[in-house]
Amino acid sequence: MAPCNNLQTSRNPDEAGVDFRQLLQTVCNPWKNVFVQDFPPRLNDVDLQELFRQEFHRVAASMGNFHLVAVCDDILNSSSETLLTHTAQPENVDLVHVSSADQLVSRRAPKLASLPGFQMLSASTPTDQLFEVCTGLHPPGTGRLIMSSIIGIALLALALSGSTMAFAPIGGSSSTHTSITGTALLQKVTETCRAVAEASGHEFNPTGNFAEELVQACLSPTATGDVSASKFRSALQDIYTQNGLVDRDFVSSAPHHFNSEAFLEGRALITEGVASIKANIRNENFKAARETLGRVLHTLQDFYSHSNWVELGYTEPYINLIRPDLPLENLAEVDTATCSDCARGTCPNPILPNILKEKKLTSGYMGIFSAAKPQGKCSHGGAADLTSMTVPRGGINKDERRSDNLALITAAVNAATSATLQLLDDIRGAAGDSYFLRMMGIARSSVVCFVIDTTGSMSDEIQEAKSVVYKIIDNKKGTQDEPSEYILVPFNDPGVGPTIRTTDPDVMKEEISKLHPAGGGDLPEMCLSGLLLALTGAPASSYIYVFTDAGPKDYILKDTIVALIRSTKSTVSFFLTLSHSRRRRSLSTSPFDTYKDLALASGGQAIEVAKKQLPQATDIILDSSTSALVTILQRARNPGKQEIFPFMVDESLKNITLYITGTSVRFTLTDPAGVSQSDSEASRKLGTIQMVGNLRRIRVNADKQIGTWKININSNSPYTLKVTGQSTITFIYDFVEAFQGPHPGYAVISGRPQTGQPATLLLSVMGRKGPSSVTIGEVGLLTTSGSEAFSNGKATDMGNGDTLVTVAEVPEGEFLVMLKGTDIVSNSQFQRQSTTQMSVSKVNIKAVVDSSMEPGKAFSLPFSVMTQGPGGKYTIESNNDRNFPMHSPPSLTLTTGQYAKATLTITPPSNTPSGTDATLTIKAKSSSGADSNYAVLRLSVVTKITDFVQPLCTVVSVLVDSCPEDVSQCDLFQWELSANLTDGNGTGIGSITLRQGDGTLSYTSLSATVIQATYNSSCCSNIVEVIAVDKVGNVGKCYHSIVRSSGPPAFTLSLPLWLCLLASAFMARP
Repeated sequence: MAPCNNLQTSRNPDEAGVDFRQLLQTVCNPWKNVFVQDFPPRLNDVDLQELFRQEFHRVAASMGNFHLVAVCDDILNSSSETLLTHTAQPENVDLVHVSSADQLVSRRAPKLASLPGFQMLSASTPTDQLFEVCTGLHPPGTGRLIMSSIIGIALLALALSGSTMAFAPIGGSSSTHTSITGTALLQKVTETCRAVAEASGHEFNPTGNFAEELVQACLSPTATGDVSASKFRSALQDIYTQNGLVDRDFVSSAPHHFNSEAFLEGRALITEGVASIKANIRNENFKAARETLGRVLHTLQDFYSHSNWVELGYTEPYINLIRPDLPLENLAEVDTATCSDCARGTCPNPILPNILKEKKLTSGYMGIFSAAKPQGKCSHGGAADLTSMTVPRGGINKDERRSDNLALITAAVNAATSATLQLLDDIRGAAGDSYFLRMMGIARSSVVCFVIDTTGSMSDEIQEAKSVVYKIIDNKKGTQDEPSEYILVPFNDPGVGPTIRTTDPDVMKEEISKLHPAGGGDLPEMCLSGLLLALTGAPASSYIYVFTDAGPKDYILKDTIVALIRSTKSTVSFFLTLSHSRRRRSLSTSPFDTYKDLALASGGQAIEVAKKQLPQATDIILDSSTSALVTILQRARNPGKQEIFPFMVDESLKNITLYITGTSVRFTLTDPAGVSQSDSEASRKLGTIQMVGNLRRIRVNADKQIGTWKININSNSPYTLKVTGQSTITFIYDFVEAFQGPHPGYAVISGRPQTGQPATLLLSVMGRKGPSSVTIGEVGLLTTSGSEAFSNGKATDMGNGDTLVTVAEVPEGEFLVMLKGTDIVSNSQFQRQSTTQMSVSKVNIKAVVDSSMEPGKAFSLPFSVMTQGPGGKYTIESNNDRNFPMHSPPSLTLTTGQYAKATLTITPPSNTPSGTDATLTIKAKSSSGADSNYAVLRLSVVTKITDFVQPLCTVVSVLVDSCPEDVSQCDLFQWELSANLTDGNGTGIGSITLRQGDGTLSYTSLSATVIQATYNSSCCSNIVEVIAVDKVGNVGKCYHSIVRSSGPPAFTLSLPLWLCLLASAFMARP
């Protein structure tokens, strides 16, 4: 490897030396022998070149005792024999030049900017190749020396220097998009949780700043029990992931990054996105709202890094970016020069003095494929920007930290964080506190979701479903086990749905009581259509229960159901009953095989029982309708065989339960002390055994032994085993792939990971007191059936509680994620497993949603398909859960290794409500059926908005004279505020709520043109803040304080908006 000329770009020798030392330390960690080669001078300033060369020599020499590091001058003129004297002397060293057409990337790709001309190496690159690039040597015995391009090595150095990146998508810096977004989200969630707690008369006292501690404080005041932070962490990851994907999917789009002075277009993206977020929240489509929020925040944050806003001296956010009713002012004209030339590439502030004096707003032009830009305009700057070499050279971005721009970067980060808080506060105001917290995953983890066959033979099953729902509602009220949401999807033949969602248990009781058996009569039924609605309507990682007594008529949806199970990570269990009449008509078939396959794929159970046994079998629903449910072990054997399955029980686990499904199954359970219990002993020291139909349920006693347990199962028939418990120690994960560009990162894979390369996972582990309270021992991929195989992964800490796991050898067939580690709180070892089965594919589908749909208008979605397997004709299947009219090509002819492009068209009906989301599934399948893959996308329908003006408030009177100066007497006196609220010519006010104040708020009909509001409160509560939201989500705020001062009572502005407006008024119309 070589310290190169570009390593000193915009740095002095001391700073370049620090970067070089970090590079050496990083590379020397995995490799013991590192060869450092020095190139002949290439700078015009020979003296400066010599200073850098001396600094690189000094750093390398100072580390010589730690690793074998040598510096070789005039390497281009050296022979391989001469080089051997400086190295570990491998045999037969050859000099090999890396083609300039290749690209160089380090193993930590997410912190790298890519440049044409260097070899790209990702986590999937063979170890030998990584050894070759980073050390200049083949592994022992192969002996070759690589002369890599010097700029590539510089890029590697910059990438591994954790303090250099500012507005990068993920990892490495204290000021990435992720950290800016996370800081603001945690602050806004904390504010909201505190307001909710105080409004209900509870204290809000989080024990720390971690997600786990924040969720516990948010939910614990009103309910007892363990609280899992998995939903909150998953919600954060949804936002972070979509934020980062803007740098992949829209890398060359100027509006998405406020590049090239695209201010109006960039604000239009924010306006459209915010409208979509608010509409989605109103319709409880929270995942769609989160995904759009992540993309909008990226664009908003980039404004402060890519424009000259902070160079102009502004420290507060530009409110007009999220206020489309306000103009963007003082924009630099297209023919106005904005920057001076910066010959060395980076300068502290190249903005022209007249631009700064006149407060003209500009941003840098970015050219990834072209160096052209308007004359005199600033460039974005950086290695990937070709315009930065066109006069005026240099750039104004604040994406990278340098000693000469630290003040500007700090100002940009602060402004971006404040702007993020502003936008979140606006969304919170439009959504209300409850919906805002639900969008953020602050909700009890339990969700009850039933899919029920309502055909004529299902009276017993419907009655049992009602009984279970009533039992859950009545027994778990006031605990963390109380479901946060109830979902009901009835299906008949041919009718399916509608999906009923509610957070009100009384509404769920009412809706399920309306179900009555009718119709049907023929076999089979539309079960998978009902399950599809449940999978797209329920939150991710839900437990879904299907009641039916017939096989699926719509089995063609099976592959779509599997894709949705993998995408949502939901667990599906089936309660399968056969009436005598139906059983006689189905003797020659296996009507439930499809259900068994789906249960296995999701980690659920297919429970076959007689109708009269159903009440005993539904205890499994009560088990999983609980908070903080985790899976400890999951296995399947087909064909069955005798096998011993060990599993680890840690101190945090409660309510440990084992489930075995199968026929003719014998088993023996043994605890760490050697105490055993067989299947013939219904109740003994270890637990209670319940047998019904093909299900064996073992509930372990509360006084369980900590350590390794074993269950010995013996059966010649297929069987499944699952061990669950309650614990706040858990993990979430996604399969990801690295992407390159000016700001590289990781993208969540929508379908199955690719065959023939390592699998990469982004893992978040949650402990009882945050991620620092657990340590990861081993993590990898485990086969679930057949011959058991475990592929251990290499874990890399990515910061923010995230771990990147690379599994070099992916197991064949279906696999799960297995995690083992140590709970530091109790110093006990734990193990956890994922539930959703996954496998790899040679097929890959790419599709990007770049905007929302409009009712009644056709929406075109380009997508592309590629295979690394045999080429030929591949079937294309697509469907959506809303049954919107859709057209896509029935097939594509693929050539191995090449993407084939196509377009899908979907048209939401003109009467589709704004905020509706459609889940779209695209599948590509080989002609032989041997290989396939899928992509799952969410599309939002948003009616075009023309009303962007906020509601207006006019204070009529404030009666405060009775409030005493002696505050100890304040509770004996009242004060009153009266105001008129109006939306003028807008859509009308949809809601009025009290955000601050302990008094009571009353108002006249919302349908009135002018709404009269009255607030009454004890003089002890001296602040009131009222939120008015119109029907498209524009938010107006009114804030008033009766705190006495030397003058008359003052009206002050609501702090989150930082606006200079009239006292006690909503933001006025221009």
